Amino acid sequence: MFRRPHNILTTKSESAKRLLLSFLVLSILPMASFNTKTAPAFGVKRVVIDAGHGGKDSGCLGASSKEKDVCLAIALKLGKFIEENLKGVEVIYTRKTDVFIELHERANIANKNKADLFVCIHANSGPKGSRGAETYIMGLHKSDANLAVAKRENASILMEDNYKTNYEGFDPNSDESYIIFNLMQSAYQEHSTKIAQKIQNHFKTIGRRNRGVKQAGFLVLYRTTMPSVLIETGFLTDKEEEKFLNDSASQSKISSAIFEAFKEYKQEIEKNLEGMEEIPVKKETVKEKKQEEKEVQNPPLYDYNDDTKVKKQLAFKVQLFSASTQMELKPENFKGLESVREYKDGSIYKYVAGNAKNMEEATQLQSEIREKGYKDAFVVAFYKGKRIPMSKAMKLMHAEK
Repeated sequence: MFRRPHNILTTKSESAKRLLLSFLVLSILPMASFNTKTAPAFGVKRVVIDAGHGGKDSGCLGASSKEKDVCLAIALKLGKFIEENLKGVEVIYTRKTDVFIELHERANIANKNKADLFVCIHANSGPKGSRGAETYIMGLHKSDANLAVAKRENASILMEDNYKTNYEGFDPNSDESYIIFNLMQSAYQEHSTKIAQKIQNHFKTIGRRNRGVKQAGFLVLYRTTMPSVLIETGFLTDKEEEKFLNDSASQSKISSAIFEAFKEYKQEIEKNLEGMEEIPVKKETVKEKKQEEKEVQNPPLYDYNDDTKVKKQLAFKVQLFSASTQMELKPENFKGLESVREYKDGSIYKYVAGNAKNMEEATQLQSEIREKGYKDAFVVAFYKGKRIPMSKAMKLMHAEK
């Protein structure tokens, strides 16, 4: 094994530590809001489409074509599919012409516009025989090949005038720079994975070789605050794939496959939101039936110091289940969950937890409660102490903004 001189190794190690610390500081602000939202709270209403590279940044090169041109053509076709077929979805492009956009600005465009999804379009390069499409989500690379792709795409920052300032000394060509991605896991990983898998499944329907869903440390994904994917649509370094990627009809096929995946993802997300209005009634267990035999004196739904003030607020809670018999509000009856409350709807008892001020907090709480074992838990809204439909809650939230 090759060993570097001790003094050089020490210097590298200290440099990596400084780099790691600066990146952690850099990440505090975005991740403060980053970790509060795991899924689009109001459905998928706005998507940002990012055509990779552009302007002075050509991206990878084929025998007769440039990645930046392929990316733009596919991105524009994808946006058109969405605009023409999904009314009510706003499409925002990071670029619509051959211009250079800095990586951090691409993420800023998505963040400032509060996008529900960020889709980054790229084309790949690789050794002889490399073919097919793959979709990346934010995470630590699990192979040298994944790291190589991230390094190549992140190298775009070297064309920026102030890249050392913009990225706190991040060196896209240094393995040490990627340590940061070992310390964080995207709060949107579940939903990013979901859309990525759908994209790959639809690529198979048009005959593309499925290279799978992968993880790697892409700066453009790292800085976004919503579910995000980076799609490598094919290899410009392969003669047949280059021909395919530059053919207008083939570009439409690729865009259509991504669109179908997006439509499927949107429907699934919004179906789950609609499901919040449904009332799953839990089957009674022997233990719960025994509860019926003795009188239960549970505290009211709102049991706070400033009850009057709380009742005037819009609040979101997570409903665990409904039952025809009343249960005592002990943590052991609710898989260890504390501060569970009940409210009654007709003859049905409903059990809720948490008290979130907005849907972002509520969906995060919902995820945590589902991990406890309440797989059917869903978000409910209360206003002035009474349960209201989610549609009304959404209108009240928008009115407050």
